[in-house]
Amino acid sequence: MNRGASFSLKFYTLELLLKRSVKTDLSTIGKLSVNGKFLCLTLEDKDRDLVQTMPAANISKIKVFGKTAIPGGRYEIILNQSTRFKRELPLLLNVPGFSGIRIHSGNSDKDTEGCILVGTDQQANWISESRKAFDVLMVLLKGRFGKEQIYITIE
Repeated sequence: MNRGASFSLKFYTLELLLKRSVKTDLSTIGKLSVNGKFLCLTLEDKDRDLVQTMPAANISKIKVFGKTAIPGGRYEIILNQSTRFKRELPLLLNVPGFSGIRIHSGNSDKDTEGCILVGTDQQANWISESRKAFDVLMVLLKGRFGKEQIYITIE
């Protein structure tokens, strides 16, 4: 007896991993990989050892506005229009204690208020060739957005 065609839906994911490695009083440098392959360097504000599972009240006590990296954890990423930057950018969803966290170009802690900056080379509290790295990342994300879920894990 034929009960109709059977099929299964598969949901694919693109996994980004940001491993924080160099921590100073001003910034945090890390390495961003995509599905296990190194893509670029990152720069964030100072890592204050926040984690996604902390109560929001604890995050609020520790966070210094505009000078704190987001909590480590796993976040979904979407692409949408940034009103501030007037262009489409990656947006991290549901970051506890933070809002409007994006991945964009920039060089130092002065260019981020919790956001993740990307680049290809580093110095103390600085990354360079940020636009070049960002353009490569955006080509990758735009090619997958809408077809796959995109996540970033921050360690």
